[in-house]
Amino acid sequence: MLNINKAQKWTLFSRTNAQTSPNVFLWAEGIAFTFLFALLAYGLAKVPGFDHIGPLACSIIMAVIYRQIWGYPEKIRSGIEFSSKKLLRYAIILYGLKLNIDVVIHHGLGLLLRDVGTAVFAIVLTVFLAKWMKADSGLSLLLGIGTGICGAAAIAAVSPIVKAKEEDTAIGAGVIALVGTLFAIGYTILRPYIHLTNIQYGIWSGVGLHEIAHVALAAAPSGRDALAIGLLAKLGRVLLLVPLSFILMYWMKRTGKIEKDTKIEFPWFLIGFIIMSIFGSYVVGKHLIIPKTIMNDISTLTTFLLTMAMVGLGLNVSLKALRTKALKPLIAMFITSILLSFLTFWTM
Repeated sequence: MLNINKAQKWTLFSRTNAQTSPNVFLWAEGIAFTFLFALLAYGLAKVPGFDHIGPLACSIIMAVIYRQIWGYPEKIRSGIEFSSKKLLRYAIILYGLKLNIDVVIHHGLGLLLRDVGTAVFAIVLTVFLAKWMKADSGLSLLLGIGTGICGAAAIAAVSPIVKAKEEDTAIGAGVIALVGTLFAIGYTILRPYIHLTNIQYGIWSGVGLHEIAHVALAAAPSGRDALAIGLLAKLGRVLLLVPLSFILMYWMKRTGKIEKDTKIEFPWFLIGFIIMSIFGSYVVGKHLIIPKTIMNDISTLTTFLLTMAMVGLGLNVSLKALRTKALKPLIAMFITSILLSFLTFWTM
């Protein structure tokens, strides 16, 4: 047997600790970075003019500007990605406490049908326009899926399935973040001038926008009901990622372009959102009394976590990444997004 004395064990431990400690520190620094931006966004949202769009929009605008001037802070990427992905999902789960199940029951089936229609419309139209314009087919497919399902998360999920190039995945995620951000801010600006109820506006946001974060950004100014129903509509599209991935896997396997052991990640936070919704609707206030101050604190925490996630999303927007290859797919995806917004608006 291999004998390792205490000195050798200590040396191995020291080397391992030296390698992991900086990573942990940079991870924490990345989270602190998004935390600081979120605080600044809350302050900016109190300035006249910016108070109309709220801290979520302020944070993402600040992050986009930072990225273009100083670039992406690569050293602390792990912490920033934790905020933009993990904290976003935790916030969505917490927000389930505010969702009234009666609203879900009343709108659920209709929302799911809208979600399916949105996914099919966005993917088919984007691919069709790209083919008509002779755009890059691989990148266009990714953008169509990102538009129809759930933005960069969908692109990241299907990229290994369709054997997409790493460059296409990165550019696709950046384009989705950029266009989705513009549309989300546009929705927020248009909100006071369109004749939709808060619930209708929330559904429009959830069905028409790209990322979960974009839906949260656009729907939040209309109140908790609008945001809750918007998230529900959007999460239905997230759920469609699972059957779509299986369809793509089947298609790729039939053509011999993918390994049989490829796995996909199920959006478990969707289950958490639903569980918290049921808990908040049928337990809290009926079988369990929670002080209103605590519920308000949870609400504040949820919004703050969403704001931190916006920072990570904004930092992924690189205007320099939109090269010649991405121009035509970007145009196809932009046209699809406009038509999708108009179509969902007129069917409210």
